[in-house]
Amino acid sequence: MRIGVLNGPKLNLLGERDPQHYGTMTLSEIEELLVERAAEQGAELCFFQSDDEGAIVEWIQTQAMSVDAWLVNAGALTHTSVALRDALAASARPFVEVHLSNVFAREPFRHTSVFSDLAIGVIAGFRASSYTFGLEALTSHLREQTGV
Repeated sequence: MRIGVLNGPKLNLLGERDPQHYGTMTLSEIEELLVERAAEQGAELCFFQSDDEGAIVEWIQTQAMSVDAWLVNAGALTHTSVALRDALAASARPFVEVHLSNVFAREPFRHTSVFSDLAIGVIAGFRASSYTFGLEALTSHLREQTGV
């Protein structure tokens, strides 16, 4: 199984940006951790991070036929991007939405996601572990769907 891991704006600054909310691991460190966990679960990952909404939408469109699912941390685009919502929906692939911080314990505008209703699940508040929990949930879901 192949999973696209999507990271939105400012996630390239992990490890130095607001460590009290996001933790101290860098995006590269999280990706290394995910690759290890994916190998244990028989999954292959492809990664993408951009601060550009259009680039993210284009990546989803170009990768949709080569992935089985998405692991998505859209950052601030979570709360605003109808374009990202539409791209995820059009891909016809399941996805898990992840957040490093507990968005529900933060400012009210962070409590709303424009695409969580499309997700098979949302995991928030566990810092880097949100990604590994999301990956595990996603691979489990894919196995259930395929009977493998």
